[in-house]
Amino acid sequence: MSRIAIIGAGITGVTTAHALAQCGHHVTVFERHRYAAMETSFANGGQLSASNAEVWNSTATVLKGLRWMFTRDAPLLLNPLPTWHKYSWMGEFLRQIPHYRANTVETVRLAIAAREHLFSIAEQEGIDFDLERRGILHVYKTRKEFDAAAKVNDLLREGGLERSAVTSSELQRIEPTLHGDFYGGFFTPSDSTGDIHKFTRGLADACVRHGVQFHYDAEITSIEQPAEGRFSLTVNLEGETQRFGFERIVVCAGVKSRHFAAMLGDHVNVYPVKGYSITVCLDDQTSRQRAPWVSLLDDSAKIVTSRLGADRFRVAGTAEINGFNRDIRSDRIAPLVDWTRRHFPEVSTARVIPWAGLRPMLPSMLPKVGRGKRRGVFYNTGHGHLGWTLSAATAQAVAGAME
Repeated sequence: MSRIAIIGAGITGVTTAHALAQCGHHVTVFERHRYAAMETSFANGGQLSASNAEVWNSTATVLKGLRWMFTRDAPLLLNPLPTWHKYSWMGEFLRQIPHYRANTVETVRLAIAAREHLFSIAEQEGIDFDLERRGILHVYKTRKEFDAAAKVNDLLREGGLERSAVTSSELQRIEPTLHGDFYGGFFTPSDSTGDIHKFTRGLADACVRHGVQFHYDAEITSIEQPAEGRFSLTVNLEGETQRFGFERIVVCAGVKSRHFAAMLGDHVNVYPVKGYSITVCLDDQTSRQRAPWVSLLDDSAKIVTSRLGADRFRVAGTAEINGFNRDIRSDRIAPLVDWTRRHFPEVSTARVIPWAGLRPMLPSMLPKVGRGKRRGVFYNTGHGHLGWTLSAATAQAVAGAME
C-alpha cells in the first residue's frame, strides 16, 4: 500500500489518517503544533449540525453584512483594509450566490452521511467526547425571521433532514432553562453535540495504535516532486531539518491549505474567517442545573451553544473577516457573555474561558475533497464552520478516491 503524508492534525487531518489507516496505507501526519487539534479544532461551538448546513452565499447574508460593517459587536465584521487574498475570495463568494440552493442541499446530504461515520468511529475506538444526542433547537425572535427560516427548512428537507417547526410554548418544553421572548423555532432531534478537541485527540491516539506516525512541532518548508509518483518533503522538526519521501500527499492544513496548495500547483482559495467562543465553567450546583442540555442556535445573534458534560457550557458565534489575525478581542467576547446572562440568568459567568479560531472557508462554502492537478495530490480542507460536522464523511471520500 502507499506511503501517504497528511499535512495537518486537526479534525480533518486526523479523521483522514484514521480512514486511510483502516485501508491499510502507511500514514504519516505532520502538524506544526505540539499536539493535535490545537487550532480550529480546539474550542468550537460543538454542534454536529446538519440543521446548520445552509451556505452563506445569499443576497440576504450580503445585505446583512453591509449593514453590520460599522457595528463592532455585530455577528459579522469585515475589516475593509484591502488585500488581494481577501477581495479575490469575496469576489468568488459573490459569484457563488446563484449556486446557493444546490450547495446547501449538497451540504445537508454530506452532513447526514458524516453523522453515522462519526458515531461508528467513536464506538469502534472507545472515544469519550461528551456526546449529547438531544437535538438542536433553532430559535427566532420575530415572525419575519421564522418565515425566512421556513424557506431554508424546505432546502434542508430536500437534502433529507427531518426538522420540525415548534411554537414558543414548545420551545420551553424542549429546553425549560431558556429565558427570552421568542416567536418560535425549528427542532432537529437527529442533530447532536460534542467536544471536538476531545474527539480529535482521542482519535489521534487511536491512529497511533493503528500504526499512524505523527510528527509534531513540524514545519514543512518545501515540497518537491523529483519523479512521477514521488514527493519529497523538507521538514523542520524542532530545529532540525529532515527529508521524507512519500507517494501521496493529503492537504488537511486548515487556513494554511492555500499555501500548501500553491506549492503543489493548485489554487485552493481558503480564507480564514475568525470565530469566537466562551466556555462557561459551571462551578456551582445552580449553574449546572440551570444551563441547557439541548443545543441552541439563536438566528438573530448568530450564536450557538453546546453542553459539554456536567460542568461546561460552550457559547460560540460571530464571523470576522480580518485575515490571519488571531487576537481575542474583548468587544467580540462581550456579546457572548451578555447573551448567556440574558437567556440563562441563573448561570454564573464568574469563570469564563474565551477563545478565537480561524475557520478555513472556501468561497462556495463547500470543502475541497479529492484529487489535485498532480498525480498523488489530494485535499480534504475548506470546511468552514462545518468541519466538525462534515469531516467523518469527507475523510471517507478521500480514502475512496485513493482506492
